[in-house]
Amino acid sequence: MTLLGPRTRNGPAGPGGPSAAPGEAAVLGPPPAGPAVWARDLVTGLRFAAGGGREGWIRTALTAVGVGLGVAVLLLGSSVPSLLDSWHGREKARENLGQANPPRPADDTLLYAHADTRYHHQNIRGRLVDPDGAHPPKPPGVAALPAPGTMLVSPGLKELLDSPDGAALRERLPYRVVGTIGDAGLQGPAELTFLAGSSALDERLGAYRIDHFGLEFVQRPMRAPAVVLVIMTCVALLTPVMVFIGTSVRFGNERRELRLAALRLVGADIRTTRRIAAGETLLGSLAGLVLGAGFFLGGRQFASMVTLWDINVFPSDITPDPLLATLIAVLVPSAAVLVTLFAQRGVTVEPLGVVRSRPPVRRRLWWRPLVPLAGAGLLVTVSRDVDQVDSPLNTTRLAVGATLLLLGVTALLPWLVDAVVRRLHGGPVPWQLATRRLQLHSGAATRAVAGITVAVAGAIAVHMTFTGMQAGFADSYARNGRPVVEMTGGTEGWEQTRQALTVLRGTEGVSRVDGALESSVAAAGDRGRLMEGSDFRMVDGVFATVADCAGLARLAEIGSCRDGDVFRTDNLPDDTFATPGARLNLDPPEGAGPSRPPQPWTLPASTRTVRAKTAPDGLPVRGILITPAAVDVHRMHRPLLHLTVHYDPAAPDAVEHIRTAAARINPSMAVVSLAENRHDGQYDSLRTGLFLGAVVTLLLIGAGLVISTVEQLHEHRRLLSVLDAFGTRRRTLGWSVLWQTAIPVALGLVLAVGGGLALGSLLLWMIDSAVFVDWPVVAAMAGAGAGVILLVTAASLPPLWRMMRPDGLRTE
Repeated sequence: MTLLGPRTRNGPAGPGGPSAAPGEAAVLGPPPAGPAVWARDLVTGLRFAAGGGREGWIRTALTAVGVGLGVAVLLLGSSVPSLLDSWHGREKARENLGQANPPRPADDTLLYAHADTRYHHQNIRGRLVDPDGAHPPKPPGVAALPAPGTMLVSPGLKELLDSPDGAALRERLPYRVVGTIGDAGLQGPAELTFLAGSSALDERLGAYRIDHFGLEFVQRPMRAPAVVLVIMTCVALLTPVMVFIGTSVRFGNERRELRLAALRLVGADIRTTRRIAAGETLLGSLAGLVLGAGFFLGGRQFASMVTLWDINVFPSDITPDPLLATLIAVLVPSAAVLVTLFAQRGVTVEPLGVVRSRPPVRRRLWWRPLVPLAGAGLLVTVSRDVDQVDSPLNTTRLAVGATLLLLGVTALLPWLVDAVVRRLHGGPVPWQLATRRLQLHSGAATRAVAGITVAVAGAIAVHMTFTGMQAGFADSYARNGRPVVEMTGGTEGWEQTRQALTVLRGTEGVSRVDGALESSVAAAGDRGRLMEGSDFRMVDGVFATVADCAGLARLAEIGSCRDGDVFRTDNLPDDTFATPGARLNLDPPEGAGPSRPPQPWTLPASTRTVRAKTAPDGLPVRGILITPAAVDVHRMHRPLLHLTVHYDPAAPDAVEHIRTAAARINPSMAVVSLAENRHDGQYDSLRTGLFLGAVVTLLLIGAGLVISTVEQLHEHRRLLSVLDAFGTRRRTLGWSVLWQTAIPVALGLVLAVGGGLALGSLLLWMIDSAVFVDWPVVAAMAGAGAGVILLVTAASLPPLWRMMRPDGLRTE
C-alpha cells in the first residue's frame, strides 16, 4: 500500500506496476507489516515533523524541551553510582587508618595523626605529618609535605581563614599557610581540610607510623533508615519525571490528528496513521535526548555549589553509568512511540478532516485500589526483614512497593475526577463551561495533574520520613544533651593531664572540668589468646582509672582519700583476678604486632572496695580506681586521657573556645559537644533540597499543563470566537480556564496529601520511628501545587484573549 494508490493483490497501481485486469475485482489482502513497514512509516512521520512549518517546529521544540528536562534528571540519577565511587575513591586514596604491622622508622615512613575539628557547625578534616626520612609517602594532591609549623589547605578552608569569620579558627590552627591541596586530595571543591607538619607527634599522643597512603576496606551495608530514605527519594523524584516525559511527547496531539485525517483521505489506513504519528513524536524525543544531554552537561558545572549531607563533589564526578545511559537513550524514544500509539487508540481518525473521539468509557474503580494495596503489601513484607533491607531482593521490593503505592494514587485520579465532575451541575457560567469541558474530555488534564499528584505525594512521604527521624534525634538530644564537651586522646602522663585541666579551667565559659586516665590491666603471666583466623591477641582485663581524689569521688563513694590510695569497685565479678595483693600487668599483651615486655605491678594490700556510682552516660563505673602517686602511668600501654568539660551555655562561643584550648593541649584529641545536634543541619539540608526538587518538578509539570491548556484553546478557537461574537466577556472565559485547571488539581492534591501521609506513616512504622507530621510543610507542598493553578491560568489568558477575535470565524 502507498499513500497515493489503492492496494491490489499484485501490488500498488502506478506507472510500471501491474494492475488488476479489466472486469476483475481488486482483492484486498492483509495490510503489510514488518520492520520495513514500521521503519518507512516512522521515517515519514519524522519528515512531517521536520517539514511542518513554524507550528510543527514549535510542537517539536516543546516536546524536545520537555523530554530533555526529563532526560537530564534521569542522567543525573544514573550518575549517582559513579559519583559515590569517585567520592569514596578519593577518600580511600588519601587515607591510612593504620597498618596491622606498623613499619619501623625508615627513610620512607612518617608519623601520621588526625587533627579533625569543628568550627561553627562545619566539619574540618585535619592531618598532621612528621617524616622519618627524606622520601616519605605523599597523599594525592600534595607535591611536597609541609615543614613543621606550616600547612597546606584546601581552597575552601583558605577562603574561610582569610575571611573575618575565620579569626577564631586562625587561632586554633597556628600554622602558616604555604600552599593549597590539589583536587586529587579533596573529596569535593568545597571541602575544608588541611595537612600540617609537626615535630611534636608522639605515638602515645595518638600518632601512628605509616609507609604509604591508600585505604582498602569493605563498605558496610547501609542501615535500614538510610536505604529507605535513598530509595524513596529516588522514587519520589524520578516517578514524576517519567510522568512528565509521557506528557511531553503528547504535546501537539490535537493538531497532529487533523493532519492524520488528511493522510486517511489519500489512502493511509488507521495503523499507518498511528505509526506516522509515532514517527512525528520520535523526532521530538530524539531531539530531547540531545537537549537532555546538553542540560545535563551544563547543569553539572554547578555541582560544586551544592553540598548535601556533607557531600560535595566535582562536576567531573557526575558521570552517567554507561549501561544506564544506554538504557535511557533506548527507552525514552521507545516510550515516546508507545505512548503515542496508546494515545491514538482513543480517537478515530477519518478522512475529510474528521477527528471523532470514541465514546467515553466509564472508568472502573474495582482494579484501581489494588495497585496501591499491592505496593503497601510489598512494603509490609519488607518491614519483617528491615534489618537486612540493604540486599538486592529487599531493595527491589522496597522500590517496587513504593512506586506502586505512588502510581496507585495516580490511578485513582482519573476515576475520582470523572466521578466528581459527573455530579457537578448548574452554577455560574464560567463554572458550567469548565465542568462541561471536563465532563466531555478530562483525560488531558488528569494526565498532567498525575505528575503533580506523584510529586507532592512522594515529597510528603519522604519529608515525613526525614522529619520523623530528625524528631527522634532531637528527642534524644533533648533528653541526653547537656552543656558538656567530652574529650579523648593520648597522653604522656599525669603531668600533662594536670596541665590540661589547668588550661581548660581557665577557658572562657567553662564552669567545671573533670579528668582521668583510662587503661586496662591483666593478671601477671596472662599471655592472652589469638582471635580465630587472625593474629590479633585478646586478654581478659580490668579497667584501671587514674585520677585525683576529687575525680575519683565522682566515680565511686570512696570516703576519705589521699594521693597514693587505690580502690576497687564492688561490682567486679567474684572470681576476678583484681584482688588486694594480686600481681598485675600494666601493659597487657593485646593487639597485633610484636609482643611487648610485661610491666608488673602489685595491687596494694590496702586497696579498699567501694560502692560504684553511675557515670554521666548512664553506665556503671567498674574496675580499679588509682590515685596518681600509686602508679607510674608511663608504664601503662597508651593510656587514654578522658576530659569532661562543663560550660555555661549562655556564654558566647563557649564551645569554640573549648575546642581551641583542646587543640593547644593535643591537636589529635577528639572533641564532642553533647548538646550539639549535628543531624539537624544534615536533615535540614536534605529537607530543603527535597522541597526545592518537588517545587521544580511541579513547575515542569505546570509548564506541560500550560501547553496542554493552550492547545485545547487553540483547537476550540472557532468556538471561542463565536462566544466572543455573542458578547461573552473575557473575564468569564478566564474564570472558566481557572476552574478547568483548579478542579483536577484540587482533587489531585487531596489524593496526594492522603497518599503521601499514608506512605510516610508506613515508612516510619517500618523503621520503628514515631509518626510525626510537619503540617506547615505539608501545607507548603499543597500550596505549591495550588500555585500551579494560578501559573497555568495566568499563562493561558494571553493566548485565550488572542483567540477571542472575529477572525476565528473564517473558514474555507
